[in-house]
Amino acid sequence: MTSIAHALLKAQSRALERLDAQLLLLHALGRSAHDRAWLLAHDTDALAIEVQTAFDALALRRASGEPLAYLTGHQEFFGLDLQVDARVLVPRPDTETLVEWALEVLDTRDAAEPASPGRWYRPLEGEAPQALRGESISVIDLGTGSGAVALALKHTRPTLRVTATDASAGALQVARANAARLQLPIEFIQGSWLTTIEGRYHAIVSNPPYIAAHDRHLINLTHEPLQALASGDDGLHDIRQIIVQARAHLHPGGWLLLEHGYDQAAAVRNLLANAGLDEVQSRRDLSGIERCSGGRAPPATHDA
Repeated sequence: MTSIAHALLKAQSRALERLDAQLLLLHALGRSAHDRAWLLAHDTDALAIEVQTAFDALALRRASGEPLAYLTGHQEFFGLDLQVDARVLVPRPDTETLVEWALEVLDTRDAAEPASPGRWYRPLEGEAPQALRGESISVIDLGTGSGAVALALKHTRPTLRVTATDASAGALQVARANAARLQLPIEFIQGSWLTTIEGRYHAIVSNPPYIAAHDRHLINLTHEPLQALASGDDGLHDIRQIIVQARAHLHPGGWLLLEHGYDQAAAVRNLLANAGLDEVQSRRDLSGIERCSGGRAPPATHDA
């Protein structure tokens, strides 16, 4: 029989990172991903043949480039344990920048004060603040995939009215299952961007496809759904559609926030400004890359 230590060394000899090998072995053992210390304490333990066989198969799939989250069926995002599979993109840490910005603009604590960048709402002259009018604050997540962004928002701000859309029925099945397991009530709607949506929101957020159709990086992403990655010749096809549709679905002072590629911030800001949005700006992720851009619908006197 093979020991835990030997099995891990064998997996690493196949060019697997040590952490990936440990997480896959814990999965094969039916143990939590947080049990890495247990592996170290039991490195001389022998593995049952069925565990060794399962681990070898997982290691081979990981070595071929299949995402770790697809193999274990789980991915952590914004403190939530999400179930994922090949019907959805694996939620990435970069997208937490989008969630953090959305939480800022949806924060109502200073709704009665003059708005500044990071505040979702500026009351019109003579108008009561949103919170005082008793209206629920609404946000819609376009192209929700696993539900990561929508669920993170709802989990952090339980009073938000959260809607999530996706064109893929399979993706919505994954998102609905995550919402049910986490007991986070969210409205799910199938459709492409805002084409099937009625009404207005205080924030529209999206992590849409933004890779150019012929980008060489797609070669390394063959296990994930292509329709959730590629977006026309310049990677901006879907972002353009969302921006065009968004103005009709934003409350006055509402924000449109979009994740995009590492080199697309200037182009997206230009699109937002040309669409008539105010306070256009970008946010950097933890690597210092301009990862998200957004703008705010102007105030209006005849639009609620």
